[in-house]
Amino acid sequence: PRVHSTSLGDMAVASAAARLKPLFDRVLVQRVDAIKKIGSVYIPDSAMAKISEGHVVATGPGGRNQAGDTMPLTVKPGDKVLLPEYGGDKIELDKVEYIMYREAELLGVLSE
Repeated sequence: PRVHSTSLGDMAVASAAARLKPLFDRVLVQRVDAIKKIGSVYIPDSAMAKISEGHVVATGPGGRNQAGDTMPLTVKPGDKVLLPEYGGDKIELDKVEYIMYREAELLGVLSE
């Protein structure tokens, strides 16, 4: 059985997934937060690299092939994915930033 956390961040993600359903082959991703403190040492924003990982929050039903059939997506909500350096459309819901990508723009799924 999967244990669900009830933190405010998890509730915001659940709210966003309920409010926004991507169309076709679009994927809504929340970028993973960078570590800002290691032990008692704070890392300045200028020293942090851009994080290229994210969690899939919601997906569309899939793209269409030439025959008009729906092609299901490879990723699903909850997957950890590798993001491209550029691309995607930034969306803000409930003061939380998300990025909308087409599935083909994602670089891969990370296993844990």
